[in-house]
This record gives sequence, structure tokens and C-alpha cells, in this order.
Amino acid sequence: MEYSAGLFRSGKAMQGIRPLPSTTALRVLVALAEHGTASAAARAVHLTQSAVSKQLKGLEEIAGSALFARTSRGFVLTEAGRIYVTQARVALGALETAAARVSATRASPGLIRLHVLPILGDRWLVPRFSRFTERHPDIDVQFTTFITSDMVEEADAVFRFGEGDWRGQAADYLFGRDVALVASPSLLARMGGIGTADDVRRYTVLDHFQTPLRWSEFADAQGLVDFTPAHIIRFGFYALVIRAAIAGQGLALVPRCLVMEELASERLVNPRDLGFFSRNGYWFTVPADRPSRAALTVFRDWLLDEAKALGPNA
Repeated sequence: MEYSAGLFRSGKAMQGIRPLPSTTALRVLVALAEHGTASAAARAVHLTQSAVSKQLKGLEEIAGSALFARTSRGFVLTEAGRIYVTQARVALGALETAAARVSATRASPGLIRLHVLPILGDRWLVPRFSRFTERHPDIDVQFTTFITSDMVEEADAVFRFGEGDWRGQAADYLFGRDVALVASPSLLARMGGIGTADDVRRYTVLDHFQTPLRWSEFADAQGLVDFTPAHIIRFGFYALVIRAAIAGQGLALVPRCLVMEELASERLVNPRDLGFFSRNGYWFTVPADRPSRAALTVFRDWLLDEAKALGPNA
């Protein structure tokens, strides 16, 4: 057996053990697949072109098959190469995640990283967050959502929207199931108001591409058959749905907790108290297999107390 350029090679596999490529070889494979030339791949992984070629040669020996077709325009993945590069990305991603988790165990005991949905952070968490920092100045809370090609920043806890069932996650329900139909007073005045749920058909409705809240769910709750609104405007961000409703562009379905200020100021109204209770809401989740940290427990307890203040049906 011999070791060459960081790649384990052998004329034949040891009994019961298949030779495995190094992470350097896998990075070279992915770089070649993404960039298409040895020179570009070499720059991406900070190696010489000669080292890239050696890594690829050794990797193809292990695979027992050509992973790229060499063409005048560069490297093109073969069928074997496509299989290999898919799994290489999985393996490298798993190692990056493991490194991030190990790093987190060495982090300051007072540091917690949170992944927060933008609409929830903007409309509910951030306005209340000073209460937490004033009470616990020793806890450093960072809001992080980024992932780059060479680093994974893994959150200690994640705010999610859904039914509460995420594999590998322990979830605490916060609020959001109370969904209100909201509109601007100017829109209602222009359209003649809403006397019954059936009047909603006459209006333009505002929708979000990704939310599980659906107008069909509203129609079912109100007993509306063959519900078809006059027009639908769709948005990619929930904040835009709310802004469009305030601007009088249509009716919106919004968790009541997100528009309490607008309802109190009557920039939005909830005609006839129309709405429904959804299966979906906002949850605070942590990996079920991760040991609890004191700072995170303190934050979770504060968060649940703040959520309870909204009432049992929020």
C-alpha cells in the first residue's frame, strides 16, 4: 500500500475493506464538476493543476471507472461521475456539519445562535427582544441564517412554521394558529363591506407562495362551496402580503399575532371576526439529540412565557 497526494490507494482492497478517497479528492471532484476545467478547479481548492490531476487519477482508480469525459471544452461528468459527485457533496456536507457542531461545543457557554423566520423576527420577536437582553445581559444571542460554500453556521435553535412534526427536532408550540381575515378600512368602504363570509368572493385576495395557510382552508371553515375569489395576487414574502393589505390591495389571511399593532390602530380590521384556526403555527425547535445548554434553556423559558402572554388560543 502507499499514500500519494493525500489519497489512499492500494493495488487491491484489503480483505473486507474498500479503499476510500480523501476529503481532498472529494473536494477536487466537486470543484471539477462545478467549474469544468482543471485550472478553475485548482484555484477553487487551492491546489496546483498537477495535484488536481493526480487526485482525479487516484479517485478514478478507486472508483474503477472514468468519472469525467475529457473534451476540448473541459471535463464533463460521466454517469459514474454523477453518482460519485452527488455522494461526495453529501459526505462533505456531513463533515462540515460535524465540524460546526464540534465548534459549537467549544463556544462560549453564554452564546446561542438562532435561525429566525424574517416575518416572525420583524413583527414579534425583535420588538420584545430588549426585555430578554435587559434581564440576561450575560447571554449573547446571535441571529444567523447563512451558509457558504466553505463554512456551515449551524443554529442552536430554529423558529419554524408548520404542524410541529420535524424529524429529529424537539418542538415547543408558540402561537399562530389563530388566523384572521384582514383588510384595510378603505378597501371595505370602496367595495361595500363584508356582510357574510360569502361576500369574500367579490374581493381580490392576497396569497403567499409558500405558506401552508390556504384560502381553501378558510372556505372550508366558513362552509363556502366552490370558493373562487374575484382575483388573486401572490407574493413571495409574508411582509409584502401584510403591506399590500394595509395599502388596500386585497384581503389577506394572517396569523393574528403578526398584525396585533395594525388591528389595534385600525390600519387593518377583521370584518365580522372572520378567520379560522389552522393546524399550522410557529414553533421553537432544537435538535433532539443535542445536550441542553443553560443559556438556551433560559432563552426558551423566556420565549414560552412571552408566547403565553398572547393567550391560550393564539
